[in-house]
Amino acid sequence: MCRSRFIADCGSADVNWPAPERWLRLWQAVGARGDSKSWYDRLTAAYAEGHRHYHNQRHIAECLGEFDAARHLIRQPETVELTLWFHDAVYNPRAGDNEERSAALAHACLDEAGVSASISNAVMELVMVTKSHQPGENTDAAAMVDIDLSILGQPEQRFLEYEAQIRREYKWVPKMIFAPKRAQILEGFLRRDRIYRTDWFYNKYETTARRNLEWAIGQLRR
Repeated sequence: MCRSRFIADCGSADVNWPAPERWLRLWQAVGARGDSKSWYDRLTAAYAEGHRHYHNQRHIAECLGEFDAARHLIRQPETVELTLWFHDAVYNPRAGDNEERSAALAHACLDEAGVSASISNAVMELVMVTKSHQPGENTDAAAMVDIDLSILGQPEQRFLEYEAQIRREYKWVPKMIFAPKRAQILEGFLRRDRIYRTDWFYNKYETTARRNLEWAIGQLRR
């Protein structure tokens, strides 16, 4: 198929940004007050920023699709869904504090809307877990991280597209610097006993993810 090189697009599926009705249902489920549309519009605009090639509307739509399929694993589904909406809301590939700023944005939204501090704090903590992808013993965090990493276990075509999209987000980094750094990140996932902490995602994606990572690392290291 497309294994010979990274390409910008291997024929991606159409994955739609969620409609405002989904955000409104979540807004109401957590007891938020005020205008939900202004925050929906703000997130819509954030994930449509021109420098985003992977961390964009499609990524959130894909995460929410995985969330819907795995909802039965999650104890506090509204908290996890809010986290997925916000976890990359601030994304600057040149910065090192994207997660902190995304968590702060989530807090600002939920505080303004009068959502309970317990939900707001839980969302902030879960957003920060995406910085290390180490969920600890929190089962909801484990499911959320598995959702975020589900891209690693996608079929060849989508995984290749993903790697190309990441490279485009870091196009300002010379290849001689980017390639070993990217390989180091992927090797970190490959060295784990399990990439996916939940049995659901492990059974669904582990084998394919390891195959994809081994191939990508080989390309980056040659």
